[in-house]
Amino acid sequence: MTKREGFVVVLSGPSGAGKSTIAQAVVSRVPGLVFSVSATTRPPRPGEVHGRDYLFCTPEAFARMVDAGELTEWTSYCGHSYGTPGDELARLLAQGNDVVLDIDTNGAGQVRRKVTGAVLVFVVPPSLLDLERRIRARGCASDDELTTRLTQARIELAAARNYDYAVVNDDVAQAIEAVASIIRAERCRTARLAGDLVPAAEGTETVGHS
Repeated sequence: MTKREGFVVVLSGPSGAGKSTIAQAVVSRVPGLVFSVSATTRPPRPGEVHGRDYLFCTPEAFARMVDAGELTEWTSYCGHSYGTPGDELARLLAQGNDVVLDIDTNGAGQVRRKVTGAVLVFVVPPSLLDLERRIRARGCASDDELTTRLTQARIELAAARNYDYAVVNDDVAQAIEAVASIIRAERCRTARLAGDLVPAAEGTETVGHS
């Protein structure tokens, strides 16, 4: 049997584009795919659980992780810090999993530089007007924060060209299937397969050059 190496899948997109919803859904339907939980200094939102949605920590604890080089990537957004613990990422990959990271464009650039074979997928909202509507529907953003998020969204959308794939989330079911299909296709890349792709038939020898 040919053994395939695990890889990292980065999902990015503006706040409100639906990347977290897509990430959770794809993990639930693609066997062998797991979700890497990020550390963050922001407070939990209603319904969020420590260790499932995020590793919630103090700014001081986060700074210690940065200083110790314990984060594969990290960034600050809207006054809070987010990062991916490197030890946990390495553990998940060592188990043979493919690992999803739900991170921003700054973090994605760090992963691109540090993690060989990472696949970057950008989730695009149908429009900025639709994005604003989604953020307002959450009911957790002040007018100032909304303005900040929309300004940041424009910056992030400009960075989408640096990604391997872009998926427009105008229909969440279709967007989920698109990302799942990307992962399935990436698993079939010959560069990810170790050993011979076609085993020799029983009783035969591999023919070489004389």
